[in-house]
Amino acid sequence: MKKKISNYLRKKDVKRFSIFFVLAFLFLIFSKLSNDYKQNIALKVELFNLDEEIVVEYDSLNKIIAFVEAKGFTLLPYLFQDSKTIMIDAKKDVVIRDNEIVLEVQRQKYRIEEALGSPYKLLTLNPDSLILRYSEMATKYVDVVINKDFKYALGFDLLGELNMDIDSVKLVGPMSSIKNINSINTELLALSDIKTDINQVLNLDISQLKDVQVVPKLVTVTGDVERFTEGAIQVPVVIKNAPNDVNINYFPKTVTVSYYIDLNRFKSINESNFKVECDFNEVNNGQQFMIPKIVVKPDFVKRSSIKQKRVDFIKL
Repeated sequence: MKKKISNYLRKKDVKRFSIFFVLAFLFLIFSKLSNDYKQNIALKVELFNLDEEIVVEYDSLNKIIAFVEAKGFTLLPYLFQDSKTIMIDAKKDVVIRDNEIVLEVQRQKYRIEEALGSPYKLLTLNPDSLILRYSEMATKYVDVVINKDFKYALGFDLLGELNMDIDSVKLVGPMSSIKNINSINTELLALSDIKTDINQVLNLDISQLKDVQVVPKLVTVTGDVERFTEGAIQVPVVIKNAPNDVNINYFPKTVTVSYYIDLNRFKSINESNFKVECDFNEVNNGQQFMIPKIVVKPDFVKRSSIKQKRVDFIKL
């Protein structure tokens, strides 16, 4: 019985000692981390507000070494990461000259202090100036083409044309990569049973472009969709380039023009909106007919055609 009690007390003493040992160790670590230390911190510089055609050649040498003083707790993260990134405005804070971007480090001391934060006391910065090499790419503007597959509901169609918020985009890249590019397609816009207005934001198809930046990468496509109907009207035939010394009699004197138009403007159409001509200069020797063509029609008419494919004539 006494042996069991002795073993129990011995185990309690070991546990108690372990707890005190851990607490003492934690207190030691805490007291050490509460002290001030001096340390170098590497600061990676990244530029924003750069023109698209400028490409900065970042490398391992493009760093600022900040010698700081701070509590051990504050410096602890830098045991696991060897650097910190700071953002510099390329429009305001650097000098750009031939193939070089120069950052005067000492002038950026306030920005670096802000980036580090108040727990850090900045002692020195090295180097005095940081030089970043850059290359300038070629630029080119190209048209945007809508890649579409539309199927309208019966009796509906597009009023006018599709519209885009931009009609061209800027390409930035090596001249060898962009010189043969004349247009950029959008991603496929497939719509079926269309009855309402079109309003879609599309990505540009840049899947085949390498080492080329496209600005912007999105385009908004809009279009008005209305009800449409077909109509027909009789329009007089006008003979063009008829010879002055020959009288010509032709038949028919009028032709039937079919047209496709939105319902709202259907009643506004009359024969004066169209002009049909036959050009006598297009008649071959021995030919006794002319081909009628619509030479004038309203812009808002979607499509039109002539029912009669020829106008017969005789010389008197």
